Amino acid sequence: MGKGKMNIALIQHQCGESHEQNIQTAEKMITEAAQQGAKIICTQELFAGQYFPQTIDVNKYEWAEPIPGPICNRMQSLSEELGVVIIVSLYEYVRDGLYFNTVVVYEEGEYLGKYRKHHIPEGPQYIEKYYFTEGDTGYPVFKTKYGTIGVLICWDEWFPEPSRILALKGADVVFYPSAIGSEPDNPGLDTSQTWMDAIRAHGIHNNMFIAAVNRVGREDSNEGHMTFYGRSFISNPWGTVIKEAETKENEIIMAEIDLSEVTHARNVLQFHRDRRPDSYGELLKRVIEE
Repeated sequence: MGKGKMNIALIQHQCGESHEQNIQTAEKMITEAAQQGAKIICTQELFAGQYFPQTIDVNKYEWAEPIPGPICNRMQSLSEELGVVIIVSLYEYVRDGLYFNTVVVYEEGEYLGKYRKHHIPEGPQYIEKYYFTEGDTGYPVFKTKYGTIGVLICWDEWFPEPSRILALKGADVVFYPSAIGSEPDNPGLDTSQTWMDAIRAHGIHNNMFIAAVNRVGREDSNEGHMTFYGRSFISNPWGTVIKEAETKENEIIMAEIDLSEVTHARNVLQFHRDRRPDSYGELLKRVIEE
């Protein structure tokens, strides 16, 4: 009740080989978004580097950083300087042999918490199980001064259960930092519309805003290359896209959202009221056999 309006922004950009340059690009775009009025700003998945799970390389474990650490410290300071919420995606080092794909949330320099990616894919040039341990944080929500938000990471966005949990915990907006593009074993397949439709559906089923940010550009590896299609977007509780990336270049995707729409949609479409969790026990099984 009493939910108001706010501007949210997504930072879509190409990543080069220089981590420092990638971080500087994100810092510049975050600053520009804040100057344009954004209050919650989300980076793309693993924005500091190129998408390294294209190949298996034990040396890439050295890219992981602790929390707090260099990237987090810079983004925390920027959050305080700009007076905004920043959702920061990074490769997290916990101890040798234990690494996570993680987001950290800062509000005006204050640490609000973190989420570790739960669903870890494994496929041609998406070799994430080699690099990331399955997340152990549960599905937290972050209560900012602007609204309650949730964050899920890339492959999480293809599963309906996490977004439902976040909605039941009170999330008004769910952000999805992503790194998705070409399918190396199906070079003629464009999944971008399927990607958008799947994520928008979570917003419809849970009557909430969705904000998905994806990287752009070609990234080469010794196994070939991948091209990331961008198409970062924001959709409302009815599933309507209210803002989408206009280019496949570096771009700030920003929209003013009215959180009172969440209340309205949930009062019209009573999905949460009419759920039957007592009848869903079979979902806890890996295989359902008759």
